[in-house]
Amino acid sequence: MKVALVTGGSRGIGAAASVELAKLGYAVAVNYKSNSEAAEKVCEEIQGFSGVAEAFKADISDSDALDKIFEDIHNDLGEISVLVNNAGVAYIGLLQDMSDEEIRNLSDVNLLGAMLSTKRAVPDMIRRHDGVIINIASMWGEVGASCEVVYSACKAGIIGFTKALAKELGPSGIRVNCVSPGVIDTDMNSELTDETISELCEETPLLRIGKPSDVGKTIAFLASDKAEFITGQVISVNGGII
Repeated sequence: MKVALVTGGSRGIGAAASVELAKLGYAVAVNYKSNSEAAEKVCEEIQGFSGVAEAFKADISDSDALDKIFEDIHNDLGEISVLVNNAGVAYIGLLQDMSDEEIRNLSDVNLLGAMLSTKRAVPDMIRRHDGVIINIASMWGEVGASCEVVYSACKAGIIGFTKALAKELGPSGIRVNCVSPGVIDTDMNSELTDETISELCEETPLLRIGKPSDVGKTIAFLASDKAEFITGQVISVNGGII
């Protein structure tokens, strides 16, 4: 059974991706940083339809923690065939109001963490001449957002990382793609008011905000054989808002 690692897999898009990958037959390593209860709930949902899933705790911006989680996944489930770099944090506010620590934290989790995780997944993929890496960006990485400058910059970096890595790893049979969600009904957007949500729905051609499953199904498609000739691409899942 092939193994998929989903970072930030305990909630929102990560949880949806974990479930959809399990439906494809992957054993899923559900990574979480602190909410073990949420991660175990995702695993229980997967196990409920006879899927295989196990929760693994790690802060993906911590190199030592990453070394341990990759070793534990290898020992418990096997070599990783699919890596979904989903873990992320947000900050809404003016750049000048952010502390240096807050800027570093966003950069470490949203961009550096994806690079560090990928670095650890790639050697086995290269040896097998097979593997899939799916990075989760944001529409703000495509067009930028006022009051989310650092987040936008990190997600733009994820897009550049995807395009460059696809060229680097393509000859080794590894596909690298990026999913760029629009406004999705997740905890990250839970602070938005009902009025703001209503306005966003009106601005979206499909007249609604996205569901985590909308993104999860796209991730599963990119991980499947149906996408075997797709690499280096940015797939926007945003209802047409941009």
